[in-house]
Amino acid sequence: MVSRSYSNLLDLISCDSPKIGNSTGVSNVSKRLTRVMTAAGIISELEEEYSTSSAASDAPSVQREKLIIVSNQLPIRAHRRTDGRGWYFTWDEDSLLLQLKDGLDDNLDVTYIGCLREEIDIREQDEVAQILLDTFNCIPAFLPTDLLSKFYHGFCKQYLWPLFHYMLPLSPDLGGRFDQSLWRAYVSVNKIFADKVMEVLNPEEDFVWVHDYHLMVLPTFLRKRFNRLKLGFFLHSPFPSSEIYRTLPIRDEILRALLNVDLIGFHTFDYARHFLSCCSRLLGVTYQSKRGYIGVEYYGRTVSIKILPVGIHMEQLKQVMDNEETGLQAAKLCESFKSVVVLLGVDDMDIFKGITLKLLAMEQLLEQHANWRGKVVLVQIANPARGRGRDVQEVQAETYSIVERINKKFGLPGYDPVLLIDKPLQFYERVAYYVIADCCLVTAVRDGMNLIPYEYTISRQGNCRLDQVLGLDPLSPKKSALVVSEFIGCSPSLSGAIRVNPWNVESVSEAMYSALCMGDMERQLRHEKNYRYVSTHDVSYWANSFVKDLERACKDHGKRRCWSVGFGLTYRIVALDPNFRKLSVEHIVSAYRRSRNRAILLDYDGALMPQFSVNKGPTEEVLKVITSLCRDPQNTVYIVSGLDKETMSRWFSFAERLVIAAEHGYLIRKSNELEWETTVPVIGFEWKQIAEPIMKLYTETTDGAAIEATESALVWQYQYADPDFGSCQAKELLSHLESVLSSEPVTVKTGPRSVEVKPQGVTKGLVAKRLLSELEEKSVRADFVLCIGDDRSDEDMFEVINQAAAAGFFLSPVAEVFACTMGQKPSKAKYYLEDSSEILRMLQGIANFSDSSSSTPLLA
Repeated sequence: MVSRSYSNLLDLISCDSPKIGNSTGVSNVSKRLTRVMTAAGIISELEEEYSTSSAASDAPSVQREKLIIVSNQLPIRAHRRTDGRGWYFTWDEDSLLLQLKDGLDDNLDVTYIGCLREEIDIREQDEVAQILLDTFNCIPAFLPTDLLSKFYHGFCKQYLWPLFHYMLPLSPDLGGRFDQSLWRAYVSVNKIFADKVMEVLNPEEDFVWVHDYHLMVLPTFLRKRFNRLKLGFFLHSPFPSSEIYRTLPIRDEILRALLNVDLIGFHTFDYARHFLSCCSRLLGVTYQSKRGYIGVEYYGRTVSIKILPVGIHMEQLKQVMDNEETGLQAAKLCESFKSVVVLLGVDDMDIFKGITLKLLAMEQLLEQHANWRGKVVLVQIANPARGRGRDVQEVQAETYSIVERINKKFGLPGYDPVLLIDKPLQFYERVAYYVIADCCLVTAVRDGMNLIPYEYTISRQGNCRLDQVLGLDPLSPKKSALVVSEFIGCSPSLSGAIRVNPWNVESVSEAMYSALCMGDMERQLRHEKNYRYVSTHDVSYWANSFVKDLERACKDHGKRRCWSVGFGLTYRIVALDPNFRKLSVEHIVSAYRRSRNRAILLDYDGALMPQFSVNKGPTEEVLKVITSLCRDPQNTVYIVSGLDKETMSRWFSFAERLVIAAEHGYLIRKSNELEWETTVPVIGFEWKQIAEPIMKLYTETTDGAAIEATESALVWQYQYADPDFGSCQAKELLSHLESVLSSEPVTVKTGPRSVEVKPQGVTKGLVAKRLLSELEEKSVRADFVLCIGDDRSDEDMFEVINQAAAAGFFLSPVAEVFACTMGQKPSKAKYYLEDSSEILRMLQGIANFSDSSSSTPLLA
């Protein structure tokens, strides 16, 4: 539920106001800030101020569009000078952040913010920051050693990284229990990064692109400062299922922080699906797919979800393949392995890469297919682990042990079936292994993306130089074979690969055997399918696609009014349509006092009483408010509900002048003394005999679902069911009922966690029409109309009173109309209140005036 502690964005965070200038002593950073938002007010109000000041400027500056890329590490390598005095720096050509620039517009100015891998002495930091800014357009974030250790090796690598790879901290050996000090370090570092962004940010023009799980709460700190910031985030790791993620003690804070961006990117649909499920289950937010885009509705804003796996840098790889060193190394390897088939594995030495499982599969292959002994070699390149700890040491020890066992068991003079390379290799050396390998095996048990299969595919395509060195016919078709785990991000995009469950050692072994026995034609076709995708979806394509979608997601920023809600990491922005605003109690009470003939329409389910409350009966406060409003002779009050007439009669029999509409307007009763009457003629209810058995079937198969039957309608409710399964069942039920009831005079509609079947023409709009027409018959034109609802069924009432106000029918020429919905969402109402408690307080405000008023009765 939205917090009611509203205040202006900049007022709220006055204690964290933007730090303009440079904390590192780089004087020319601040010169980039052509203007900074410092005035308080709603965002739409600031627009006019800035446009006025810009017009008044004697010499307006022309500035290129800028993209600020924020990541844990800069794409920079630092080198200490040989004399020990100072540093010199070079680009890290292997960094994805540097490679993605090739996919960006040449007119886009790119600024990087992040840490250096090397520790820089505090006395050298100002000089280093100046060099990096002037030479590389990079802003370094210098972190104290203890803070960096708690942030990176503590919270990121000890807690987040294992959890996102599906490892629960069940014991001290598996990450340990949640440590608040590590979490505080994580938040502190994210705040430091936010300060660095503020040094170079032009909030009106610049785009900010945040990368990976190290900086997941950074969006909140940035959004606090500027609510119209164009902000994107891409997660390069898996996102776990809700059952795993919900074990995180600070789960809500991270989700809310991510929802403060405009666009969130994931490598695969699985990762995005898990994120959306977490948002639905833990925060109660909804999402939908529209015209190919998935959007999460979050406090009036739509957060776009993008699914696109990252690619490799094609030009860099082709340059390496064209190097003379690569060709010589490939020729050397080809000679060394000329009598055997080479299976290749390239993995980091960590617990998730599945190296030991791969080795066990190799052992089983040699055990079951003795004819391949001496003919096949598994070359396993083990890169140094990025993390540290006992688990890494255990993986290393187990790997060495299995390799030794296999070579001892199946080795022959001059032949070892497994070659383990556990030292760092140059990129060209790795490419040489790709070129000569007949099959590449990537069997990680969980990995965010893993670009090794992409690199292997392009390397196997080769080029003229490699063909000449290796003595291959350049016109002959290229061939390759891939065995990949189904739990890595690149797996869905490699349709030509053999997919395996890495936990099933026998299955991996059989896949290896299939790759060995595969015919040339099949190897060629599989290679072509993989190459076609990898070559067209490189890192440039990925970066360009993300930035274009970020521009699309931010295009409506200038059209909305924004308010700040919440404190700390619960902070978020409430975005409203310019014509959709919160209903002011003072405003409506003032209009109520001036009026003489008032029409009041109140939805009961959801508006006066919370939709999913256990006790559906009216509270003492609700009864008191209704009594006060009905006591005033200048008021005509209607209560509209989806409940049956018996229940409504029992609850509201005390109010003599109250008009009750039950079953969404099908039945209506004008007073206690009169009988219920129908608002539309209904031929019959034989359709219930068709619909009810179908609903019962879905109720039996959906735990938490139930059927509510009234005189006119049948409602299938699933408010207590699993939200994902209930929604799936509701869609299926809706389609089923529409099919079998197509010839019946009924309407099938979905509501908030419900599917309803009712006679055609029955809407709450009929109640609004009846109220206004009855006032007209009494020669009374209402000069005050209040209509309150909370869901889709109430939109018909809003439409009727809006049309009456626009056309001038039934209403006084000076009538003031208040159509009010609950919560910020697309609606025909012009006003909103946050929840039923706010609605009740507003009604108490006008009821208090009625109690104290001595108005003369106008209506009989």
